[in-house]
Amino acid sequence: MAENSASIYGEGTPCWADAQLPDVEAGKRFYGELFGWTFDGEDAPGGPLWARLDGEPVASLAPKSDGRMPTVWTVYFATPDAHALTWKVTDAGGRLISGPTTVADLGAAALVTDPQGAVFGLWQSAGHPGFGRRREPGAFVWTELYTPDPRAANTFYGDLFHEALFGPGADPDFGRALLTDVFPAEMPAHFVVHFRVGGLDTALATVRRLGGRVQVPPFDASYGSVAVVTDNQGASFAPLTR
Repeated sequence: MAENSASIYGEGTPCWADAQLPDVEAGKRFYGELFGWTFDGEDAPGGPLWARLDGEPVASLAPKSDGRMPTVWTVYFATPDAHALTWKVTDAGGRLISGPTTVADLGAAALVTDPQGAVFGLWQSAGHPGFGRRREPGAFVWTELYTPDPRAANTFYGDLFHEALFGPGADPDFGRALLTDVFPAEMPAHFVVHFRVGGLDTALATVRRLGGRVQVPPFDASYGSVAVVTDNQGASFAPLTR
């Protein structure tokens, strides 16, 4: 399904994803070939690059401001009031990492954790609603939270994003799973951003050829056939077919 850039995402809907990378140019080559993305924003040295699919924004790549930071993909959930939602997160046992910070004339962003430590973002739109395309090859299609306590996660996120997750007609693109279903028990709680691909085997072969690796071999989930991979700099994500 295509989404145009004028779409408005309701609170609790995954609306954006970015990768924090040590080498953005290497990221452009990797994701450009894997997903067919083009990039703009080079006129802002040190700033994020927007990835586009058929001209519509689908993600961004940003240089890590501190080499000690993890190389990761982060999912952002839409909210009409980032300040109010950060208070709600911390009141429920989560933690504020940064923000909310105004991003030019695009909106305001915050990074937070849930009570189990999984990091996610909040996005309050101004000039940038979020994904211009989703649920199609080369675009965001799903995010999965791997957590040691899915029941607690359902309570936490259900309180934050009740309508998006459990309201009438909810279609959330957001699942919760027991950590040990896929990853070792010692791995901390975390989100995995999923991008749709036309063929999983072809995508995995391309990941390997470009210097990435397969972290979790293909498996079937309720939302599609998926594998977890890392790019050539160590950021994890999941190609998915439906």
